[in-house]
Amino acid sequence: MKYESLILAAGLGTRMRSSLPKALHRLGGRTLIGWAVDACLQATGQGPYVVIGPEMEGLKDSAQGAAGFVEQTHRLGSGHAVLQARQVLQGRCDRLLVTSVDMPLLTGESLGRLTTVQAESESVLALMTITSDQSRGFGRIIRDGAGRITGIVEESQATADERAVHEFNVGAYCFDAPWLWESLSRLPAASIGEYYLTDLVGIAVSQDRPIATVRLEDASEAIGINTQEHLAEAEAALRRRINRQWLLNGVSMIDPATTYIGPEVELGSEIVIHPNTHLEGGTVVGRGCRLGPDTIVRDSILGEGCRIEASLVEGATLEDQVTVGPFSHLRPGAHLGQGVHIGNFGEVKNSRLGAGVKMGHFSYIGDAELGDRVNVGAGTITCNFGRDGKKNQTVVGADVFIGSDSMLVAPLRIGEGAATGAGSVVTKDVPERALAVGVPARVIRMLGDND
Repeated sequence: MKYESLILAAGLGTRMRSSLPKALHRLGGRTLIGWAVDACLQATGQGPYVVIGPEMEGLKDSAQGAAGFVEQTHRLGSGHAVLQARQVLQGRCDRLLVTSVDMPLLTGESLGRLTTVQAESESVLALMTITSDQSRGFGRIIRDGAGRITGIVEESQATADERAVHEFNVGAYCFDAPWLWESLSRLPAASIGEYYLTDLVGIAVSQDRPIATVRLEDASEAIGINTQEHLAEAEAALRRRINRQWLLNGVSMIDPATTYIGPEVELGSEIVIHPNTHLEGGTVVGRGCRLGPDTIVRDSILGEGCRIEASLVEGATLEDQVTVGPFSHLRPGAHLGQGVHIGNFGEVKNSRLGAGVKMGHFSYIGDAELGDRVNVGAGTITCNFGRDGKKNQTVVGADVFIGSDSMLVAPLRIGEGAATGAGSVVTKDVPERALAVGVPARVIRMLGDND
């Protein structure tokens, strides 16, 4: 039995009050279309097709994993949108899963249950429902005295008695594909000239064909995105979902309500996360780290036992037992070896710091390579930007002592065991075990074993 899936994403989302198409708004750092594609992939094992509008070419770049795209030139309702895919999908599958880009919290597991129920019940369609006291504008599921579904009534058209119904249509369906393609041409036009997928329920009932339903257990999965308020509500629900899973896996959070963990983040065991900490992108955190408070770690790799406080770390790699902060910034390309310490107001960019490097206060290291156990004095700066507009490299050997307020003017090499005096402006290479001082710095003597 072959499955395909289809995501309806042609809507512009005018109620979002944004020039950005609804499908490209972000939830937990991932686009809404990204969430929908991943859920369909998980449910069916293959990439979905996506229905887009004529001015939505940019959406394709954000739909990684999609099998293909279908254009709905005229937006004439959900039924019309699915009909546009008939030429592409007819004959390709036995079952078709249909969902919408504005339901990003529907999980692959829930959609998979929908496909399973549809197949096992041999119904022409199965649809997702939820029982709740909050309607969210969903259509009401109408059943007869025997509990059989007889129709779906949109909220705007429901009578008082129908509005009292608390079972709602979530907007996810699995169809018997041959029946679907045949029935779409029978959809009646609504008063505004649109064709609605929900009217297929009435067609199935008129044919006395079986209809199955699957009820959602987690109400948060049914948060649809039509406004910025809905998006914020979904963001909070997603944060609770992600945090709950990591708490169950043994991660400690001082305040889960102010802990923000992205969906791609990977965490080890025995991690402690303090309030107002954001872990974003493809961040990986090793065992026993302590993060925050007031910390952002984005697309970075942290080894075991690291400590980061009140700092920003982006695109960086930290080996084991590294400490950072408070108020420091690790920029893309920073690689800190085991046991490195970056104190308050330190900044590192595109540089490799060897094991045991100490950089305590108010310093900037950029486009540099520092050997093991280098001590960087307060106020040290690598002057790496040349008059030619290019970045130049500074190379510092192991066991070098950089005096406070030193300016290292690249390109520059400082040999192992050397030192610079406080306030030096180093413009020429310094040999191993030499002491350079002054403005500009000059070697005044060689260092002995007792220096």
